[in-house]
Amino acid sequence: MPQNNKKRNPMQNFSFLEFFAGSGLVAHALQDYFYTKWANDICPKKASVYVSNHGLGQLHLADICSVRGNLLPAAHLSWASFPCQDLSLAGLTGGIHAQRSGLVWEWLRIFDEMIEKPPILVAENVAGLVSSKNGAYYRVLHEALRERGFKVGAVILDAALWVPQSRPRVFVIAVREDLVIPSFLISDGPTWLQPSAVVRAAQDLENWVWWNLPEPDPRKQDLINILEWDAPCHDEKTTHRTLELIPDRHMERLMQDDVIVAAGYKRTRNGRQVLELRFDGIAGCLRTPEGGSSRQFLVLKKDGVLKTRLLTIRETARLMGAPDTYELPGTYNDGYRAMGDAVAVPVARFLAKQLLAPLATAWTEHFKTANTEDRYVG
Repeated sequence: MPQNNKKRNPMQNFSFLEFFAGSGLVAHALQDYFYTKWANDICPKKASVYVSNHGLGQLHLADICSVRGNLLPAAHLSWASFPCQDLSLAGLTGGIHAQRSGLVWEWLRIFDEMIEKPPILVAENVAGLVSSKNGAYYRVLHEALRERGFKVGAVILDAALWVPQSRPRVFVIAVREDLVIPSFLISDGPTWLQPSAVVRAAQDLENWVWWNLPEPDPRKQDLINILEWDAPCHDEKTTHRTLELIPDRHMERLMQDDVIVAAGYKRTRNGRQVLELRFDGIAGCLRTPEGGSSRQFLVLKKDGVLKTRLLTIRETARLMGAPDTYELPGTYNDGYRAMGDAVAVPVARFLAKQLLAPLATAWTEHFKTANTEDRYVG
């Protein structure tokens, strides 16, 4: 595995620690603003993807439960894309204290142990964090952050704003309560970032922040634009069997002239397996078996004939906003899991540019007079 010998980008003014780093898409997304001081994941296969693209130097491959905060370097930001299985509506919804999603408390335990604590925290997860149990799971996390001296707000961003994949995710952004947040980053009430589920979860919470960011430009690509048209399709027998699973109303829509490609998942409806398609120019949310779903199918018209196949690994990477130069070693299943468990690049990049870097700048400026900013730089 290559060592990390990359020179630091001169635009990277700030540093961050990444927990549950997975395949490294967050590090890739933040690279114009934050450089990685330390990263952690437990999965060797995802670590292989991370190292292939970022080098080995900063990655610590180990169970998060073994990490000791007093050994970690100081940084401006701590980011945790903690496991979603117990919060996902497609999973078991065991809740924020369950075995997998409950690892968020290990992240906070490490924060408590740190000598120099990051002034900015981000926790990322599925929408169920704020929507399940009328927001009860989020409120527990919010209170834990507030008790640690943070002001906190949650936003929901859908990757479909940037890439042709429906992928709504919650981002919980916390900043130390002694920092005066720049006025252009906050609002007096809900914005486009806080749908009704967030508003309900936020009701009567102390130290709540209504984050306010500019809306992105309209998405420029549809599903048809990211396909590998030369990728092999299923054989005739498999294609026929797959097409038989499509509901009649979806098949009628599929046969219309304006439809070239549609994506879908196999579902069980009324005791029968069906392949449900969508016709809005985007793919469904990439998921892994651990996340409660199967692999995603494509139905394409090629020379007027219907063909079927799975998404290719490169297509899954494109749906996550990763460049074609992003290396994906391992098997098909390895790559699918690496992308299906990741954070979409343009979403994380948007947050870094519009919110996290301005907050880090405000923190640095706020403490310049005390000559303490060097503790969080370098």
